[in-house]
Amino acid sequence: MDPDHTVETLDAREIDGEPFSDIMSAIDGLGGEESVLLVNSFEPVPLYDVLDARGFDYETSQIADDEWHVTITPQ
Repeated sequence: MDPDHTVETLDAREIDGEPFSDIMSAIDGLGGEESVLLVNSFEPVPLYDVLDARGFDYETSQIADDEWHVTITPQ
């Protein structure tokens, strides 16, 4: 990853209620050298179609049974 690339972490497990709007707010402001690391308690499969439609790349990894990381980057 480019050393000028910045990554903001958004832990959806700490959000009360539905985190979708928080996730969209975080990614809508991303520039070319920025990413959001989404931390979630499950694999957010429904989010992938939204990210594809909005032109974002994402990389998912399972860290533990109840911890998933999704790095979201503009294309």
